[in-house]
Amino acid sequence: MAAPRRASPGKKAAGAAAQGASAPLRWALRWLARLVLGIAAAYVALAVVYIVINPPITLTIWSEMRRLGSVDQQWTPMEEIAPVMARSVVAAEDANFCRHWGFDMKAIRQAIDAGAERGASTISQQTVKNVFLWQGRSWLRKAMEAALTPVTEFIWSKRRILEIYLNVAEFGEGVFGVNAAAFHYFRTTPDKLTARQAALLAAVLPDPKGRSASRPSAFVSRRARAISAGAETIRVDGRAACFSDN
Repeated sequence: MAAPRRASPGKKAAGAAAQGASAPLRWALRWLARLVLGIAAAYVALAVVYIVINPPITLTIWSEMRRLGSVDQQWTPMEEIAPVMARSVVAAEDANFCRHWGFDMKAIRQAIDAGAERGASTISQQTVKNVFLWQGRSWLRKAMEAALTPVTEFIWSKRRILEIYLNVAEFGEGVFGVNAAAFHYFRTTPDKLTARQAALLAAVLPDPKGRSASRPSAFVSRRARAISAGAETIRVDGRAACFSDN
């Protein structure tokens, strides 16, 4: 029986060198994994806290505060917001809000078919972006948004998601949340918004710095009429059930 071969000193040295070279890479990967897990855990913990505590500020609000000197925002609980305002925002931004788990796959397919002419971002995605992330179109931000959206949908109720969205969304330059928007444009409070006023506010959301609810362009007026009809439709067909009182 032949004796087993022994590795030559040269091969042993090469193997040891390769292991030595890969050690820093393994160390870096371990720490990167820990960092990613730590960030994920922090986001989940924050989402759990925000079940009962209102987000004190967002990165967008903070950056606008620095740019403008001050912003207008006052938190308003869902119970003090006119139901038609909630329905109008859903009709305008995400009519199937109550029927998806964070992503509207039908809207995404339609957006892909239409190229860059339309978006497919749900209210859940927008809320995640507004509360936890930053504005912009970077792949990193989009990847984080995609990861956090289903987690947020699992932790928060649909009503809580919409409540937070209505309080942090930008309705005009330095105007954040439905309370500030109702006063800024109509000198009223969120609970007294009419169907027309609610539709106009929802119509400015895609371009809050370029549109006005109190001095609407012909396009914004047409858009508001469509939103008002949509808000009534989702009330009747049950697509507002997940965030309505009744």
